[in-house]
Amino acid sequence: MFPVDEMGSLQAGDLFTAIVHAPFGAIGIRTADGLVQELVYLPKHFREKDASDALAAKAACQVQRYLEQADYQFKLPLPEVGSAFQRRVWAAIAAIPRGEVRTYGQVAKFIQSAPRAVGQACGANWFPLVIPCHRVTAAGGLGGFSHHDDEDGFHLGVKRWLLAHEGVHGY
Repeated sequence: MFPVDEMGSLQAGDLFTAIVHAPFGAIGIRTADGLVQELVYLPKHFREKDASDALAAKAACQVQRYLEQADYQFKLPLPEVGSAFQRRVWAAIAAIPRGEVRTYGQVAKFIQSAPRAVGQACGANWFPLVIPCHRVTAAGGLGGFSHHDDEDGFHLGVKRWLLAHEGVHGY
C-alpha cells in the first residue's frame, strides 16, 4: 500500500526509496527485491530524501558520483525489463561513449530497425543515466526525451544539461 497524507493523497516522494538533488531538479530512485527498479527525473520541487535501504544508498551515491564526474560508470543490479527489442536498443545506447551522440536513425540502422521504434524504446527506458538515452538525438537537432518533446520543457532541459555535462555542446 502506498503512503498517503491526511487528505488521502499519495505522496510522490514516498514512491522513491531515495531522491538525489541534481542541477536540473532531482533523481528519484526506486529499489525493491535487491534490484534498482527505476530511476526518474524529477522537477526541482522534489526534496532530497535519504535512502531507505542499503541498495538505494548505493544507487544514490553512484548518481551523485556521475553528477560530479561524467565519466563515472554505474555498477547497479537492474532487473531484466522491457521487450527483447527494447533491450536491443538499450544495449546499443549503453555502448555510446560519453561525449558522443548518435541519431535515432544511426541506432536504428545499427540494430536494423526504424528510427521511430528506437525513439519509443528510448522513452521507455527505466534506467536513465545508467542507459544513457540522452545520447540519442534527432538528425536535425535535440529530438525528444522521455516521451517529451516540448522545446522549453523540463525533460529537454535535463537532456541538454546531461549532454553539456558530458562535453557535448550545441543543443
